Order: sequence, then structure tokens, then C-alpha cells
Amino acid sequence: MDLEVKFPVLLFLIIPALFLVFLYSRKNRKKEYYLIAGLRTAIFILLIFALAVPQILLPVKGETIIFLVDRSDSVRNTDDVALDWIEKSINSKEKDDEFAIVTMGKDATIEQTISEKKTSISEFNTEVDGRETNLNGAIQFASSIIPKEAGGRIILLSDGNETIGNSKEAAKLLKNRKIELDYVLLSQSFQEDMSLTNLNVPPTMYNGEEAQISLTIDSNTQKKAKIRISINDQEVLTETVDVKEGRNIYQFSYKMDEPGMAIFKGEIIAENDAFIENNSMYTVSNVKGTPKVLVVQGKESGQIDSILSGAGLLVDVITPEKLPTVLSGYLPYRSIIFNNVPATVISENQMLLIEQAVKEFGTGFVMAGGEESFGLGGYFKTPIEKLLPVDMDIKGKKEMPSLGLVIVMDRSGSMAGNKLELAKEAAARSVELLREEDTLGFIAFDDRPWVIVETGPLKDKEDAVDKILSVTPGGGTEIYSSLEMAYKELEDLKLQRKHIILLTDGQSATGGSYESLIEEGKEKNITLSTVSIGSDADRALLEDLATQGSGRFYDVTDASVIPSILSRETVMATRTYIEDNPFYPVITANQEWNFLTQNGVPQMNAYIATTSKSRAQTPFISEKEDPVLAEWQYGMGHTIAFTSDFSGKWSGDWARWEKWPLFINHLVTRTLPQYETEPYKISLTKNDGNTIVTLEGSTHNSLPIETTVLSEKGESIEVNTKLVAPGKYELMMPDSSGLYFLNVRQTNQAGDIHVYQTGFTVPYSDEYLLKGVNKELLKEITKITGGKELTDEKDSFRHSASTSYLKQPISHWLIFLVFLLFFFEITIRRFGINRLFGKFRKEGRPEIIPQKLRVPQPPKRAAVVKTDMKVTEEDIPPTEEKMEVKREKPKKKIEKIRTAEEREESIKRLLEAKKRKDR
Repeated sequence: MDLEVKFPVLLFLIIPALFLVFLYSRKNRKKEYYLIAGLRTAIFILLIFALAVPQILLPVKGETIIFLVDRSDSVRNTDDVALDWIEKSINSKEKDDEFAIVTMGKDATIEQTISEKKTSISEFNTEVDGRETNLNGAIQFASSIIPKEAGGRIILLSDGNETIGNSKEAAKLLKNRKIELDYVLLSQSFQEDMSLTNLNVPPTMYNGEEAQISLTIDSNTQKKAKIRISINDQEVLTETVDVKEGRNIYQFSYKMDEPGMAIFKGEIIAENDAFIENNSMYTVSNVKGTPKVLVVQGKESGQIDSILSGAGLLVDVITPEKLPTVLSGYLPYRSIIFNNVPATVISENQMLLIEQAVKEFGTGFVMAGGEESFGLGGYFKTPIEKLLPVDMDIKGKKEMPSLGLVIVMDRSGSMAGNKLELAKEAAARSVELLREEDTLGFIAFDDRPWVIVETGPLKDKEDAVDKILSVTPGGGTEIYSSLEMAYKELEDLKLQRKHIILLTDGQSATGGSYESLIEEGKEKNITLSTVSIGSDADRALLEDLATQGSGRFYDVTDASVIPSILSRETVMATRTYIEDNPFYPVITANQEWNFLTQNGVPQMNAYIATTSKSRAQTPFISEKEDPVLAEWQYGMGHTIAFTSDFSGKWSGDWARWEKWPLFINHLVTRTLPQYETEPYKISLTKNDGNTIVTLEGSTHNSLPIETTVLSEKGESIEVNTKLVAPGKYELMMPDSSGLYFLNVRQTNQAGDIHVYQTGFTVPYSDEYLLKGVNKELLKEITKITGGKELTDEKDSFRHSASTSYLKQPISHWLIFLVFLLFFFEITIRRFGINRLFGKFRKEGRPEIIPQKLRVPQPPKRAAVVKTDMKVTEEDIPPTEEKMEVKREKPKKKIEKIRTAEEREESIKRLLEAKKRKDR
């Protein structure tokens, strides 16, 4: 057992403390003061020693071992080897030894906590991200498990191929804590593998140019492979090649026939390939030429594609069901046109991708009206409504017919999770679309109906929404009784429109006469729409109910469209969003459209009522001041809402107007983005788990830039942008392989805005490059800590070179002793030594009673005592009369007769005691 002082420099305070005590004892030389001085010396020394934080070092029994197992993809087939090593090592441990197991990849997790038992796990149970190997973070994590003041050992089972961090820095920290690091070499058996290490195309090209495509393949064996090249997800080239061992470079060419952003994807396919993760790469090029637009056509949408093609634009026409599901599917287009497209067939994710393309990359957007567009299409509170210059709700309208709406929603156990949450959100949106004069009811059902919101006038929207959102999943499914309840609650109400929406994902356990129920409801002007969710729902029944109930049937496979369906149904129930009285649009002052309106405009038949947003411009409005055409800037993109249609059914004479093609062309071209194509040279590097994107401009100006980086899924990536040199910028982002899109915006000194957009790919991790084992790194980091390579399992629990101690602070005990001595010193100063110890002596002495008292004769001449003190009666020698009285009372203690000298000495002691008390 040893002693350690944490702050030894504080011990120098003893010197001034002893000096103060010396001055005190020098001034007072009595024995009592010497004792006080000694006590104060002890108090000062103990207190200063306590402040220096002394600690008793108790040797630690046994060894603390952390097995750190690499489970990254480069050693993905070595789990059994690692577990076998650990099991054999544990069999050789002593009683006081303890161990824990940690697994690692990109991050580290605990598989088994510290234990002294001789049992370990038989298999790894945690999920590890094996795309990277972070030895630095894993070693630090493992060291945090070892008690802070104790030593120990970390045994690393790995191939040493580090892809993130710097393990040497972690090893230095282990050395400071006297923790040893050993390693056990894990290695894969030979595997055939080839990897695509480079895909290169020119960053900018012109339409019609021959693109020179270069691929580099590294292989550890010789065999055939197929090379496949795609542009914007369309395969354009396939070739089988003979791949030699080592590095292989292949050149291809392809004539670019479409302008816009071109996303190139290179792939290699080979038999018995160890890693498929390293078989593909992306790169991006901007192709200059004629703009390309995407037209999404719904029902009764007309043929605007021929008009746009005639104007020189490149046009792709698709149905809404074929919309892309990744961001790269939208960026090749300069503008997107929704022509009478319902929101009920578009997922929430697809809408978010379109919104990102418009906001961050300047893609234009046009929505045209029709019976399945705007509010009638279910776009209320969707990302599409967010980017448009109009709101789908009709604000401030009082002439809408009275409406009674009852939502009957399945809350059975199968609805638990995302389906139920989206259904509740959908119902909440419907509430927001209703007016306070409207009637709302909400019934949730499982094996019986539950009234959540009683059918009645909607007085408190917030309260109704709270009740709907509070619904939780229940038991089985029984539809008929709930539907019957909804009909009964609506049938006697005097309303112009009565509508029921039934939403379920299952089949009813029991049934009734749905036909008679619906027929009786139709007599009371009640309509019914149904929503089938998932594959387990009774589609045939629900479709039949909607047909009989004069409503609509929705077959939902993506639950994210449920909110759009319910909002569409709520709007359709009013049937007043369509303004179908012929009118002449009113032309507002707008120079951008004056060339079309010099001689007036034709008559229109109908449009969908919307409300323009505050910043929107409305070149054409109706006689009711509703927007017929509205436009605004949304982020980087320009969007337009045309609330009539392109088919001619609603636009009327406009579709037969000689300027109709010019109007359509101008409508679309106003949304085309204006930006530069290649003002920067882009390059990528990796550093400590991050990707560094370097932008180097040709002008070498130092103006600040605004950057946005999105993943292929449309997720915004957090980026740190800084200027490192004139015209050179660095963007730091997390290192995660994949395709990314970059938007750069810069404002010059004149106030002009320049926009640049491109894409780049972060290549796969070095984890998927077969580089063998990195034994040199393992040797280097173990040498720093004094560890070694282990080849025998019994060495795992060997005694460490340095003894580990547990530190036990004793400052609190010293402070306790200081308080005891301090109170003892106060007692001595208060009562004095003689009085304190004299009292103890008297109390301990037995009482002595004399048998015969001899009275001394008084002196013939009284002694003269010179003193300034007054003589009391006690100081006068007793007379014979007094002595006689004392003889009569022998039981009392007889006071000893004192001489004059004794009395004088007594008086002096009294005076000294009084002086001490007055102090």
C-alpha cells in the first residue's frame, strides 16, 4: 500500500502556517499556551494535507481485459475465429480477472459487459455498420469501460485496415492511462474480387457531342467481366471484357442526345466476386442544349406535349404512377408540368423530391386545373401546395353549401403503426378544411364502434383534432355496425351535403345488409366513399360499397397518400370548388404577359377556386377575384398555377385562340431556370471520416457562396462551407458513399445572382478494397502502449507490466480529525488547563472525613497584608464561636484554615481567571 498526493504544491503552505504558530507561542510562554500552539500546528498540518488530496493506493487484484473484435466488412467471415479465441482465453483466466467484449465497425458497441464469470457469448448479437473501420473510436470506447484510475488491457482482433480516424492518437491516450494494447491478427482467406475504382466523363458537354467515358478496374485475378453504362437510369452500353490481374483501363464513347444534367452510372458484373459494394460508381455531367421538360398527364388532359415540341422543347410524357422515386429522376428536366394529376396516386416522398428539385435546383413547375387537380385532387397541406403560388383552401368563402361529414376509421390491431398515424393525420387535415358551420363526426372501430367526436356542428376545431389524434389501436374488425351508426347520425340532419368516408385495412368479422343500408341513406342524400389499405382489406366489398353509395373507391398500397385522399374527399363533398359559369378573365398590370393581351382575351368556361398567396403575382383573375393564373419564385425555382385546364373543357375559347400555343409556350418557358453550367472545378478528398468537396472557380473572387447538398433520396445534407483561398471553397460533409447533388448560389457586387448546379459521387469505402492485412499499423500502435501480438490464448490474461492501483482519498478523514482537534483547542482556551483537569481530579478523589479536628491557635499579632483588594468575610480567620458551630455539624466538609500568604495567592489566581474570562 502506497500514498499519493494529488496536489503536492499545496504542502508548501505548511511553512507560513508554522511561522504564525511560532509567533503565537513566542508571545505567550505559559504551559497552557504551548499546548494550544501544538494543537494549532497539528490542525494546520492536517488541513493543508487534506487540501493536497492524499490518496491511499490499493493494488488491484486480477486483470481487466477488453476484447475488441473487428466486424467490419473486410473481415466479415471471421466471427467464429474471434469467438473461439475469446472462449479459449477465458478458460485460462484466474478468479479475480474480469473481461468484457466489444464489437466494432464504423461505431463500437458492447456485446458483453464486464464480468468475472468464465462464460462468454456464443454468437454476436449486435448490428454493426461494417462499411468502415474506425479503430480510433473503438479503442477509445473500449478504454472507457476500464475503471478510470485502474489499468488494464485491450486485445484487438482485427486485420488492421483502418478507414476512419487515427488509431495512433488513441494508442497514445492508452499509454497515459497505463493500458496495454495487444492484437490478434484476423485475416480473410483468398477471395476473388474486382472493383471499379474510377469512372470519368467530361463535366460539361454539348448536345450531340461524343462523350468520352473512362473506367478503371482493379482486380486480384484474371477473368471475364461485363461492363454496363447507364445514363439517367437508361442503359446505353454493355460490353464483355477480359480483365487482367492488376489495373485495367477501358475507354468508351457515347453520343449525347439529351440536354440537362446527365447522371452516368458504371457497373461491372463478374462471377465469384467477393464484394458487390465496389462494383458501381456514379458521375455527373451537364449537357448544354435544348431544354427538356417533363409532362405528367392525368385524365382529360389534352395534348400540350405536341405544342411544346413544336416550340422546340424536348418533352417526356408519363403518367403519375411512373413518377421517379429518386431525386436524380427529376434533375435532368428544366421544368415539370402537372396536367390534371390527382395527389391520391403520388406518394409523399415523390412530392418531397419535386419540392426539393424546385427549391434547391431551380427546376420549374406548372400545375394546370381539371377535376382531379388543386383542391379537388387532394393537394391540401402537401409539399406540392407548399411550392405553388396558391392555397388549395378557399379562404373567406361564405356561400359554400352546408356539409355533414362522418369519418369511419379502422383502429384494429393491424392498423397499428404508420397506417394509423397517417389515417389520423388525414382526418385532422379534413377538419381544417371544414368551416365552423359544417357538421363533423368521427367513429373509430375495432370489434365495435367507438364515438370519438360526436356528430354535430364543428365549434372547436382544435378540440376535435386532439380527440382524433388520441385514438389508439384496438382489437378485431367489425365494419357494419360502425357504418350503420354513421348513417343514423346523418340521416335526420338538414344539410345540403352529407358524406361518409370509410377507411379500413381488414375484413369484417360479421356483416349485415349493406345494400338496404346504403339505399336508405341515398334517400336521405347521403353518399359514401371507401378507402382500402393494404393487401388484407376486402377490396371487392369496399369497391362495391363506394359504387352503391355514389362515391369513390381508393385502393391504397402506399399509406402516405391517405391524407391526400381524405382531403380530396372533403373538398369533393362540397362540390363548390369548381366555378363553372363562363367568364372573361380580368387582365392585371403585368408587363411579362402584355404581348398576349393587347387585343383582349377569349372567354373561359370554368376554373378551380383557390386563394393566391401573399407574395404571388396574378396576371389573370376571375370576376370573383380568384386567381386564374398565379406565379411566384419558390427558392431557386419559378412556379405557376393555371386554375383552368389544358384540354379545352374548362378553358373554353382559350383552347381555340390563335395565341393558345404561344400562351402555353410562354407559360412553360417562364419556369425554365437561369444558371451557369460550369463556373467551378470540383474535386473530392476524404479526411478523418469526412468528405471534403473542393470548388475552384476561374474568376478567383472571394465573394461568399451559399451551398445546398442533397442526397439522391432528397435528404438535405449538413455542409460546412469555408473560403480557403481566392476563388477556392471547401465543403465538409459526412463521409457516406452515394450520389449527391450540389447547388451553389453567389451574389456579385452588382447584386446579380449566379447559380451553379451539378452532382458528384462519394465513392465506396476503402473497406471494400482487398488490401490484405495491415500488420505494420497493428505493430506500431501496440508498441506505443507496450503491448504485443498474441499467438497463444493463455497470454490474454497475463500479468500487466505495470501494477494497477485503486485510489482511495482520505481527505474527509483528515478533515474530521481537524474538527475534533479544533473543538478540543476551543475547550482549553475557554476553561483553562488547571480548571479543566483539576475538576477531573477532584471528581475522581474519594471524600475524607477527619475524626478529630485540631484547631490551630490564632497568631498573637495579625499579619499585615498590603493589597488593593477588599477583604471579604471569607478571608477573615474564624473565631472560636464559628469553630464551635462547625463542630456541631461534623458531616459537612471542614474548610482548611488558610494563612495570609495563602489568601493572597488565592486572590491573585482569581484576578488572573477574571482577566482570561474578559478576553
